[in-house]
Amino acid sequence: MREGNRVSFKRAARPAARETGPWWAHAGLTVAKGRLLIAGRDAETLARGRGTPIYVYDLKRVGEQIEALQGAIRRQGLEARVRLALKAQHEPETLSYVRRDFGPGTDSGVGLDVCSPGEVKRALEGGWPPEHISYTGTNVSERDLEYLARYPIHINVDGLSQLRRVCRALPGQPVGLRVNPQVGAAHGMGATSLYAGSKPTKFGIYPDRLGEAAEVARAFGTSIVTLHAHVARMILDDDLANYEAFLVRFAQLVRTLQVAGCPVEEANVGGGLGVPTRPQDRPLNLDAVVALWKRHLEPLGVVVGCESGEFYFRESAVLLAEVVSVEDKAGVTFVGLDVGWNAFNLPFIFNQHHDIVLAHAADSAPQQVVTIAGHINQGPDLFAEDYPFPEVGEGDIVAIVGAGAYGQSAGLDTHCLRPQARAVFFSDRIVERPARTAVP
Repeated sequence: MREGNRVSFKRAARPAARETGPWWAHAGLTVAKGRLLIAGRDAETLARGRGTPIYVYDLKRVGEQIEALQGAIRRQGLEARVRLALKAQHEPETLSYVRRDFGPGTDSGVGLDVCSPGEVKRALEGGWPPEHISYTGTNVSERDLEYLARYPIHINVDGLSQLRRVCRALPGQPVGLRVNPQVGAAHGMGATSLYAGSKPTKFGIYPDRLGEAAEVARAFGTSIVTLHAHVARMILDDDLANYEAFLVRFAQLVRTLQVAGCPVEEANVGGGLGVPTRPQDRPLNLDAVVALWKRHLEPLGVVVGCESGEFYFRESAVLLAEVVSVEDKAGVTFVGLDVGWNAFNLPFIFNQHHDIVLAHAADSAPQQVVTIAGHINQGPDLFAEDYPFPEVGEGDIVAIVGAGAYGQSAGLDTHCLRPQARAVFFSDRIVERPARTAVP
């Protein structure tokens, strides 16, 4: 919505309200009589029956997030291309669910954003036609290009060297440019991110070389049809002012290429939409985000592309683990788990918070402060320090919430030769029916 010349961030519709209960709860992650339920199934029972560590997925949450964004796009009347970032979640079971209900050919079709030959292969095996796959990689090798050249997928190039090599390898094929507008937005980081900001990063062509990129493409007879930027990470409403500053700059760069004669027809804003990660967070106002896309990019006559990952997948899974030790060491209570950072490294890479709950007492008040440690033989393998927690004993099951993105898909099976966590996927939710009342 607009008030005068400003976009209102307050009155636009939000995604469906979360279920009552803990801040992280939603329709697929609930608490009943103190016990944690995932897709309506008892978490502790799943862990005991299937073994730990184990990821448990509620795939309907992925669908709800896709529908939430697509609903905002429809309400704003914006022409957009929605893609999912495959690097965030690439398991075949997840892709099968998305392909069935949201893949190309459906009423709510979405494409995929990929960043390696392996992800191209996984996307094709999952049933996505090449024309619905967008490739945005960094430091692309000749071996990578040799593989990419086999398929008519769209390529967004990340640098001038890459642009020259793509133009030589794929003569006449339209390309996109990934730019670095030097303006970022990331929750908790202000007007910067690991992708863009005042500090130079490895991502994208910088504005001062955009004219050179247009000249290179023109020399090879290559059309630049997409301008792409990925500058944001996990933004929420508090970050929308910084995000709008990026869009203003991005729109200027699109116009620069158009004036230079490049037939840019898609402005791809990348990913970075966020979900709550702490109790004080509120769900992102999607209508406000799409209104900003519409305000700054629609006047350029382009389609808006987007390709988030964590927004769709983070809330779709939890990681269940068994407590194998509880021990006081120099006045600190260490709670040791049968899982380590090889199976879930997102908190260690991005220093991101993930609540940890006791499966049989998921809504219990904390009674102590603990350090929760993994089983990798390295000092930093700590999931939480000075963490308020209920009374816990060896053999209990705990759940790390918000583990659906960059968890299983980014795990390692070589560190200490600890195996990856297994996984189970549910595409339905069990709903407990109320007891029938006898008719007198």
